[in-house]
Amino acid sequence: MRTHLARRSAVALALLVVALMSPAAYGAAESVDVSAKASHALIQGSGSSWAANAINQWVADVANQGEQVVFTANGAAQGRKDFANNANDFGVSDVPFLGKDPTTGQADTAQGRGFAYLPIAAGGTSFPYHVEVAGKLVRNIRLSGETVAKIFTSKITNWNDPAITKDNDGHALPSIPIIPVVHSEGAGVTNQFTRWLSKEYPSIWAPCNGGINAQTQYYPLNCGKSSGNEKAQSGSDGVMNFIKSAGANGSIGMEEYSYPLLSNFPAAKLLNKAGYYTLPTQYNVAVALTKAVINNDPTSPNYLTQNLDNVYTNPDKRTYALSSYVYAIIPTDANDSRMTTTKRQTVADFLYYSICQGQSEIGPIGYSSLPVNLVSAGFTQIGKLKKADSKVDLTSRNVSTCHNPTFIAGHPNENHLAQIAPEPPACDKIGAEPCAAGVGAFNANSSNPTKDGASSNAAGSGAGTGTGTGTGAGTGTGSAADPGSAAAGNDLGLGTTGTGDTATAGAAVATTVDPDANSGPSSILTILLVLLFLLVIAVPAGIGHWVVRRGGPVS
Repeated sequence: MRTHLARRSAVALALLVVALMSPAAYGAAESVDVSAKASHALIQGSGSSWAANAINQWVADVANQGEQVVFTANGAAQGRKDFANNANDFGVSDVPFLGKDPTTGQADTAQGRGFAYLPIAAGGTSFPYHVEVAGKLVRNIRLSGETVAKIFTSKITNWNDPAITKDNDGHALPSIPIIPVVHSEGAGVTNQFTRWLSKEYPSIWAPCNGGINAQTQYYPLNCGKSSGNEKAQSGSDGVMNFIKSAGANGSIGMEEYSYPLLSNFPAAKLLNKAGYYTLPTQYNVAVALTKAVINNDPTSPNYLTQNLDNVYTNPDKRTYALSSYVYAIIPTDANDSRMTTTKRQTVADFLYYSICQGQSEIGPIGYSSLPVNLVSAGFTQIGKLKKADSKVDLTSRNVSTCHNPTFIAGHPNENHLAQIAPEPPACDKIGAEPCAAGVGAFNANSSNPTKDGASSNAAGSGAGTGTGTGTGAGTGTGSAADPGSAAAGNDLGLGTTGTGDTATAGAAVATTVDPDANSGPSSILTILLVLLFLLVIAVPAGIGHWVVRRGGPVS
């Protein structure tokens, strides 16, 4: 029996060593490190549905660390109203408080509640669509900015319009009425889209907006007409669900790229200033936002907010023009009536996770990670929670403990995602024959005629950010869209069931980078592992020696 005890002791210690040496143990130690020193309380956030897929991912992640976060995606305008009315613990908005809406004149202030803006993610406003031909979904339509502007102002009303045919190098779609789908609530995506329209296409936009060339959170349905094809739906899920519905053939919406990507629905490639049609992959968004002008004045109430004028005109051919940041709005007053130490601690820990480890998860689901300068500035904003309450614990909150794919060990000030962003294929250039399967545009292959009746077998290359399976080869987490097959006599390539919009026929670029040097076990944990390993060796020998001295069996 004593021998069995010795063996069991050895086995138990060995299992403990193995458990502590496993990656899961490192992750557990790392995840607990942020929050174990302080207690938490349930916190409630509300606002941008544009950001909801990223936020809900983080909410699920931190639940494993004992943090309870509830987020209601009720629109950026309502999220700001909730914050102003003391009805949430943090808001999320694509735009700052406007003072008043430039178009409607509605008041938009924090009503005296102290706040700070904290960038939490980047992404692209995409144009998911539902166009079926012969019962199959067309997956690869290209649109210029002017064409998009005219679609959403009811100046282009059919998919066979010459402007759409021109965007797709002469490939004509059948006569299908266009159904523009917009948000019915005050939405950040509406504000971002209409700001872009007002800057880039004022002569098209202003007449639709009652003659006012300004951005708005509330889209003017059918440009003020009493009737038309345009539909308004509530929230990002409402817009996307309408587009996916069986009766929505011809529909097109404006939505964060995550929504069509996760729904396996196509989004239009948008023409950029360099003359290339691109999608808002995490790479193209990262490149575009290198031209964002950030308010770097810490004394300004709009500290860290964005000016996107130069993003719209970024000359890099990898750019996706409608790229932007989204912000958390956090309470900073020491006497804030909703806040307690445990609530502030939960807000701090949740946002720390969001702008650090959480950034590595959002690329594959349609967003793009924050660059190091905004992460570092985010730590400053989180620090205002401790300034309001000295009991908030912010130990070890810095770039060295932040696993974010935009910066890697040894080169923290370089935007890694922008550096590794792949060049667009030549077939995405304006005037070029639309790309073949695996690259993105109208699927051309040996059984799929092109506009002049010739067949094309162009091989594709590019980076995929979708998830799932497809027919293209690749590595990493990008996936290939199914090339599908065209109906006989049709000059359009029709996709079938692929699960990525930016597919790759070659090697895909991984959507995350390897962990940096800080991702391994700490030095303290390493010492403990060594001691436990020695115990595994020493304890059985000691027990065996004791048993022999007592005259017991040794085996």
